Amino acid sequence: MIKILLSGCNGKMGQVISRLSKQFSNLEIVAGFDINDTQKNEYPVFTSIKDCNVPVDVIIDFSNPAALNDLLDFALSKKIPLVMATTGHSDVQIKRLIEASKIIPVFRSANMSLGVNLLLDLVKKATKVLEEYFDIEIIEKHHNQKLDAPSGTALMIADAINDVMEQKLEYVYDRHSRRKKRNKNEIGIHAIRGGTIVGEHSVIFAGNDEIIELKHSALSKDIFGIGALKAAAFIYDKTPGLYSMDDLIAGNNAE
Repeated sequence: MIKILLSGCNGKMGQVISRLSKQFSNLEIVAGFDINDTQKNEYPVFTSIKDCNVPVDVIIDFSNPAALNDLLDFALSKKIPLVMATTGHSDVQIKRLIEASKIIPVFRSANMSLGVNLLLDLVKKATKVLEEYFDIEIIEKHHNQKLDAPSGTALMIADAINDVMEQKLEYVYDRHSRRKKRNKNEIGIHAIRGGTIVGEHSVIFAGNDEIIELKHSALSKDIFGIGALKAAAFIYDKTPGLYSMDDLIAGNNAE
């Protein structure tokens, strides 16, 4: 049985993961970390991760970027693998995660959905074929409570496209102040916030007289919770390194 410490256990995604974990015979959440301790759980919850005295095999973090330093200090001191599902980290924080992966296994993905990661693969293939004659734009939609914009997933898609383009593209987030025609070497990234939209990402390839659109819509948060739990099962016995959904998918395909 793989024992999990769930960081952000009392948040919306934390409660989703707590519920879904019961579907996994090889996983058990044995402790939680959250500054909000008003929620009742079947496991002990610590308001400071430094106080956690429960033996764990893997940490899943679905919380807030502000928790990263204490979380990494704890994971590094005890050599515990980390599944990082929180988005909105600064460049400095991402650098620290990469440094930590030299000591412990770190699984990092801006989106834990299998479907979104398939979308990434399709987008990269489309970019290779279409980039010379098509303009590329990304539109992401989320609920009105989401704090970061654009979403981590939108940036992940943009980065994947830019990798194919050998880093030639400029990211443009706001065109109302740009009184000029669209540059060929740019990619527009647009954020919409409203209602209870779980998550929707569209990649538009706009050419002369034709448009190709690749799209993923999340209908519930469960898909992200399932992905995080699968990531925990995948990473707990791995050697130090930085892992992603690509590694998990490749591992499943190899079985």
